Amino acid sequence: MDTNQYLEMFIEESKEHLQACNEHLLELEKNPSNLAIVNEVFRSAHTLKGMSATMGYEDIANLTHKMENILDLIRNNKLDVTPELLDVVFVAVDQLEGMVLDIAAGGDGKLDVTDTVQKLHKIETGEEVPVAATTVETKEQAETNDSNWLSYDDYELTVIQQSFEQDYHTYEISVQLREDCLLKAARVYMVFELLEKMGDVIKSSPSVEKLEDEQFDNVFYIALVSTEPKDDVQKKLLKVSEVTEVKVNPVTIEQLKNRQNIERDKVEGSQQLVLEKEQVDNTNDTKPATTEKSTPAKGNHPAGNKTIRVNIERLDILMNLFEELVIDRGRLQSISEELHNSELDETVERMSRITGDLQNIILNMRMVPVETVFNRFPRMVRQLERDLNKKINLEVIGAETELDRTVIDEIGDPLVHLIRNSLDHGIESPEIRMANGKSEEGTVVLRAYHSGNHVFIEIEDDGAGINRQKVLKKAISRGLVSEAVASTLSDKQVAEFILSSGFSTADKISDVSGRGVGLDVVKTTIESLGGTIDITSTEGKGSLFSIQLPLTLSIISVMLVELGEEIYAIPLSSIIETAIIRSSDILNAHNQKVIDFRGKVVPLVFLEDVFDVPRESNEDEFHSVVLVRKGDKLAGLVVDSFIGQQEVVLKSLGEYLTSVFAISGATILGNGKVALIIDCNALII
Repeated sequence: MDTNQYLEMFIEESKEHLQACNEHLLELEKNPSNLAIVNEVFRSAHTLKGMSATMGYEDIANLTHKMENILDLIRNNKLDVTPELLDVVFVAVDQLEGMVLDIAAGGDGKLDVTDTVQKLHKIETGEEVPVAATTVETKEQAETNDSNWLSYDDYELTVIQQSFEQDYHTYEISVQLREDCLLKAARVYMVFELLEKMGDVIKSSPSVEKLEDEQFDNVFYIALVSTEPKDDVQKKLLKVSEVTEVKVNPVTIEQLKNRQNIERDKVEGSQQLVLEKEQVDNTNDTKPATTEKSTPAKGNHPAGNKTIRVNIERLDILMNLFEELVIDRGRLQSISEELHNSELDETVERMSRITGDLQNIILNMRMVPVETVFNRFPRMVRQLERDLNKKINLEVIGAETELDRTVIDEIGDPLVHLIRNSLDHGIESPEIRMANGKSEEGTVVLRAYHSGNHVFIEIEDDGAGINRQKVLKKAISRGLVSEAVASTLSDKQVAEFILSSGFSTADKISDVSGRGVGLDVVKTTIESLGGTIDITSTEGKGSLFSIQLPLTLSIISVMLVELGEEIYAIPLSSIIETAIIRSSDILNAHNQKVIDFRGKVVPLVFLEDVFDVPRESNEDEFHSVVLVRKGDKLAGLVVDSFIGQQEVVLKSLGEYLTSVFAISGATILGNGKVALIIDCNALII
């Protein structure tokens, strides 16, 4: 069977089964007597074993088989579930995942898992000292264990089992003839005649009939039961003329039974892969696209909701084409406004409605549940819980909340930093918690939800919170704030110092995290996605890290503004409102021009100065201001005039313009002009 066509499917299915193993093993640790959970893990492991055997990845099949043996003992009440046992099983799952990822990267999926196999074997047999794992072959055996090697039926295994009980050896022998050998059948006959004098031939590959008809290349394989020593068998066979190489490998009944299981699983796995391939396209996917049939054909059952696998590259191409359509839509709207043709206006209006619906469909197709990121955290928390000697309960809420795939790809690492930070520095040790009147088990809540055109992801813990005095002392020593100003800051403003580059209040930096070490990277990454991070903390009660992210990064709504002869775009997600102010309303405070906006002092940013826009002296009595927000901080962006709101396609500035201050990208307007998109976060200090 040509397995290449199934490779991508195998990788995706394997990842899903390994994720299921991780999730169910975590459940099993909390409910060790629930055999239904064990059956779920066993089912995933068994399926993975069958698929990997089918695809020829014997290392994965062997390790999964040993893990499956442990699970079988558990579900038959012959083995108790303990954290120590699960530690070994988790290591096996990690190694299986590593081998699958290696295959996905173009590797062969091989990994030295001898130690893990031995530990599993020790648990399986109940022996105090682990014996050599029977499923891991020696180097000499591995060299001969190829696709032509022998497999056995139940009767043959029974014969071999009885031979072992009578102190016979079972050898698997490969015999290689000269490439220019004539009368190969005669040489085979001489080999068989010699072997039958030393014992009983159990099996051959190819079959005896094919060997007699010379239907083989230059190598054939034989299973022999004998009392002769291995070396004697090899020496006698090498004396046969035209025989150039002989390998004699002793095998155990456990090895042969394991091989029989793998062969059986190959059939099962092959059937499963073929069945799945008939149901889905063999291309890879990270997001199923849903289609609905409202009117089923006569005589058929209602179709309901169905899913197909779509290669993500196809969705990217579709998105790029739609982005071009959005640009052309803007161009048509611009032409329509100039010509004032009623029929053209009607057509453009209809096209706008249709493309709007199409936009929603395409964006929904690219949406992926944050569950794909959240899934990794329960396992990570379990390991850190053991490493830190803490008791931690992780609650995940809103994992079904969806985000654009491009945002999902980037948000994983920042969340890892924040969760590790909460576990290491937020949650106290059980002794300290109990001394402070808390339960010994700390709680970390990972929450996601939609609000408007944004997704919020929150990490909340009931730990020690942020020590205000400690943070201020560090901030003052680093020159981030003066002592006079420090006393006027709110707890929220103080907490934000920990997001500064290299900022840390930890007395001892651990290898898990350091408060502030890595959090500046979190802030940078989130802001690069057009998002913000907000911190709320109460000392002794806990902390809340709230991340606000746009639903998508490709098509955004902006306010177009004029600066001289240039047009700029300000994302609507950052805008609070627009205003017209008098020059007399502008005040000076700390060498900064500010305005009083509803009782709050808001600094003004003159964009003509920021972007060095060429223009004549402007002594206008009135100024157009766009009020923007970054967390709790506000700023007023001073522009010449407002053009209006518009949906635009966000385009990168390219490799040579990656660090342009306060510019996050560009877009092509309906009139063909290019408008730069302003990064408001960079302008708010």
